[in-house]
Amino acid sequence: MQTQLKNEIGECEIFAEISAVDLDPARFLARARSPRCGGLVLFSGDVRELNLGQSVSHLEYEAHENLAVQTMQEILGAAAERWQLGAAGCVHRVGVLQPGESAVLVVAAAAHRAAAYQANEYIIHRVKHEAPIWKKEVYVDGSHRWGHNCDH
Repeated sequence: MQTQLKNEIGECEIFAEISAVDLDPARFLARARSPRCGGLVLFSGDVRELNLGQSVSHLEYEAHENLAVQTMQEILGAAAERWQLGAAGCVHRVGVLQPGESAVLVVAAAAHRAAAYQANEYIIHRVKHEAPIWKKEVYVDGSHRWGHNCDH
């Protein structure tokens, strides 16, 4: 879902999605580019092959899609206002993900790099703690662990 917010540097594009297909960082980054912004930060949260001392086979993500998108939009809007962003976006995968695949992408575009970095960190921290997205981590030995989308 995409919305616009008016702030001190003009229109801010806000986009939030839940996706069942592979994430394309280049396409996602291109959505946030603006001649008004000199700082553009992209974060990719990728599936690790080792966690908690165990080899990871894959992750399985589930989400309450409508509520997750709404929550992400609220978080993105708060970041856009606080750091006067030109664009802010978040897309999170659902389904089965293999090690090395992107589970979440966050982008923040601001007039200057410091604001873009700070906003990006704020967005991913809040999304991991607040969005109704859950993961099942499946290990090579067949065991698994359910948890919220945030370990830290």
